[in-house]
Amino acid sequence: METIDAAHRAFIQKISAKVNRRYITTRAIDRLAWGTDASFYRQIPQVVVFPETPEEVSYILKCATSHNIPVTFRAAGTSLSGQSITNSVLVVAGKKWEKYSIAPDASQITLQCGIVGQRINEILAPLGRKFSPDPASLKSAMLAGIIMNNASGMNCGTHANSDKVIRSVRMIMPDGFRLDTGDEKSRTEFNNRYPTFCNDLHELRKEILANEELHRWIRYKYSIKNVTGLNILPLIEHSDPFDIITHLMVGSEGTLAFLEEATVTTEPLAPFRASAMVYFDGIREACLAIQRLKTEPVIGAELLDRLALKSVEDKPGMPDFLKTLPDSATAVLFETKAESQHELAENVALIKGIIESYKILMPVEFLDDEKEYSKLWAIRSGIFPSVGAMRPVGTSCLIEDVAFHMDNLPEATAELQQTIAKHGYADGVIYGHALEGNYHFIINQSFDSQSEIDRYEALMNDVIHLVVDKYKGSLKAEHGTGRNMAPFVEYEWGAEAFSIMKRIKVLFDPRGILNPGVIFNDDPHCHIKNLKELSLTNPHVDKCIECGFCEVNCLTYGLTLSSRQRIIVQREIARLEASGEDAALLTDLRKEYAYLGDATCAGDGLCATSCPMGINTAHLTHDVRQANIPQGSFAWKVGNFAANHFAGIKSTLRPVLSAANMAHTVMGSAALGAVTRTLHKTTGIPLWTPSMPKSNKVKPVVQKSSALKVVYFPSCINQTMGAAKGDPDQTPLPDKMMGLLHKAGYEVIFPENMEQLCCGTIWESKGMPDIADRKTKQLEEALWKASNNGEYPVLCDQSPCLYRMRTCIKSMKLYEPAEFIEAFLVDKLEFTPIDEPVALHITCSTTKMQLRDTIIGLAKRCSTNVLVPQEVGCCGFAGDKGFTNPEVNAYALRKLRPQLETANVRQGFSNSRTCEIGLTTNGKIPYMSIVYLVDRVTKPIKQ
Repeated sequence: METIDAAHRAFIQKISAKVNRRYITTRAIDRLAWGTDASFYRQIPQVVVFPETPEEVSYILKCATSHNIPVTFRAAGTSLSGQSITNSVLVVAGKKWEKYSIAPDASQITLQCGIVGQRINEILAPLGRKFSPDPASLKSAMLAGIIMNNASGMNCGTHANSDKVIRSVRMIMPDGFRLDTGDEKSRTEFNNRYPTFCNDLHELRKEILANEELHRWIRYKYSIKNVTGLNILPLIEHSDPFDIITHLMVGSEGTLAFLEEATVTTEPLAPFRASAMVYFDGIREACLAIQRLKTEPVIGAELLDRLALKSVEDKPGMPDFLKTLPDSATAVLFETKAESQHELAENVALIKGIIESYKILMPVEFLDDEKEYSKLWAIRSGIFPSVGAMRPVGTSCLIEDVAFHMDNLPEATAELQQTIAKHGYADGVIYGHALEGNYHFIINQSFDSQSEIDRYEALMNDVIHLVVDKYKGSLKAEHGTGRNMAPFVEYEWGAEAFSIMKRIKVLFDPRGILNPGVIFNDDPHCHIKNLKELSLTNPHVDKCIECGFCEVNCLTYGLTLSSRQRIIVQREIARLEASGEDAALLTDLRKEYAYLGDATCAGDGLCATSCPMGINTAHLTHDVRQANIPQGSFAWKVGNFAANHFAGIKSTLRPVLSAANMAHTVMGSAALGAVTRTLHKTTGIPLWTPSMPKSNKVKPVVQKSSALKVVYFPSCINQTMGAAKGDPDQTPLPDKMMGLLHKAGYEVIFPENMEQLCCGTIWESKGMPDIADRKTKQLEEALWKASNNGEYPVLCDQSPCLYRMRTCIKSMKLYEPAEFIEAFLVDKLEFTPIDEPVALHITCSTTKMQLRDTIIGLAKRCSTNVLVPQEVGCCGFAGDKGFTNPEVNAYALRKLRPQLETANVRQGFSNSRTCEIGLTTNGKIPYMSIVYLVDRVTKPIKQ
């Protein structure tokens, strides 16, 4: 990795005057982690900057212009064509750029550049509106990436893409000037600053309009999806120079200016929708049907060739018949929408009638239940990563997206398939938005030899000939030009149109400092340079294609490293270990990773829930920890001693909790908090907070025998920790749980030797799986005996503990509190819901056990006003990290308190004691188990 050169050091010194130095990094691990995006290219930036305000971006660009330093912008880094990588300055504007405002009638929304596309729809959904651009990466991609690549998607086509919905932008020019194209005062200031700019745009427009052939060519090119080069359609469609500027930003890939925020129109949500996966006998037959349906009430037609189907046929929930389909089979996922159920039925009947006139392999069935048809669309959204998972490890997964005019669709599609096969890509997949003539094709490519690079180049040359020369289509339909098509922009558009694009670039960015090499690149071979190497590092993550879909659920993304970045760094460590080429860099990466990658990883595994391949980076973290604690080491021996003397460890902990509670009483929260914060910073001892619980010891009570029996295993946490000082109910959870069970008529059975039992999660999270498995086995044997060989249900009151128990124990049925109450108690208790607002936290283990709806449903039985805070996933307490690394817990819950205050919530509920400690600390209201809420609002039903 190159050292920082003198020019960039001077630049860093300059921007430090206005940008907080801790948001400027030159650490090797940061440059590597942030210098990698979803593409198959890699460049390592000299410096990464995380500005928090537009004023900081303005100053950064002003300094870059004066120092002639290239700058590239990055949002989510889901770019597939290398638009967000650089070997100079990388400016990251994501997590702290998420503000928005909605017009009174919700017809427009103004959004900062870092807000995730799916989040926009979550905001708009209660208002009956949506954000129409719908790329497959919508759940991860941020606004700036969507707009600056003109990313479209499955339904929006060219009629509702970013270019169609954008109304105005706030942008920052390369010299630091901030322009709001929707504000008259800002427009005037712009004209004063750049007196000839608008006139130059006007002259370009006049030139195009006067050239009938060029005018017609531009119209023709944009009649289908096209993002090759700069978007020059605005020069035809708009006359106001500031409207032209607004729309020129769309698809500009960071080459013209920084997109600070955008105002876009919203689209009404269709109240009725239906989808069907239709299986055709042949790709040409599928395309003929799509051609016919283009003018019918079809809003989406997603084609998946046979290889695409093979990439998902082994996934859970896939129908068995997929494996029996012939090699010629091609699926198309159709969707229609309507304003009424009657209209929807009419649409479905019409579409089915047309489809059934073609050669199909299975009966056509439309689904109008969102839960059902959303599964079909999830399959489609996950095709790219799913195909990537099938590739030989160590190879790159490349994706291109071309578009053909509908008149040529059947022939062009078949020829594209033949072209890919001709070059030996037996696993080359074709899929995409066939209703718009837009296809993605995926190949798994090795770049470890010149012959492989030559094979890829030959394929691309043939694709270019097919798309451009034969069918006059688009080399890039929606992923942006990037580095892989930059050499061919002029070839596709011709000299006249390309000259217009270059003049626009010079007008906006006269020094060429913004994202050089993207869209405009004089190197005809730039698309086969700076290729990413995917080194093998760990079998749990080797299939990762670095798409970044995981990051939306990674709680440390933006704090330390994300799940994707942990894999990136571990791959580089593995590469350096194998090559031996840079011992100093290897040492630095290992040292920095210890905190950024290991210590701050919560290990919650939610990254796997948004990864189409289900990659759980927590497994990588556990393996790294295990490698650092080999069996027989001192740390392992300490862990083994604790496992063998667990009852004694808990007995030792109780007096510590009692002493802390006494100190809290004597000194007060402020004084004790100040002392312990100082000690935590100076000595690293666990941090005390006012929400620290008192000590507890379970005391089984004498109870009547009953035909209703349940084995109750209070987790070791709840056996040891009671209520916190400020909790409204001071009853320890095990006592409250027993009381609720007795209220419902249950006899409670405890496993023998309970003080010594543990699920093993503690040791698993620390990297001692052998000890963890031993403790789980010990628990299983005790529960099997207590449940009369599995006859009685088993209840555990801590969701993370139950998650491991369920993963490892298959011999009996195990329940967490909300699930048990819903399954066994609701018919025995009378619920009288309260009207006061309550908050509900969904733990990561609850999500992974697919019990989210269960606990929400139970909370709604208890209160008429239940708040589930948005964008609050795993709390980051992670067993003990709330004590040892409280910054993780605080960052994960940074969006919690404002929502609680807005909703006037005074108490929250969950199903994990440690999570509740962190929620109380950061939410500033008491959080307790949902068992307390259920007990509060119920009484026995009189028999």
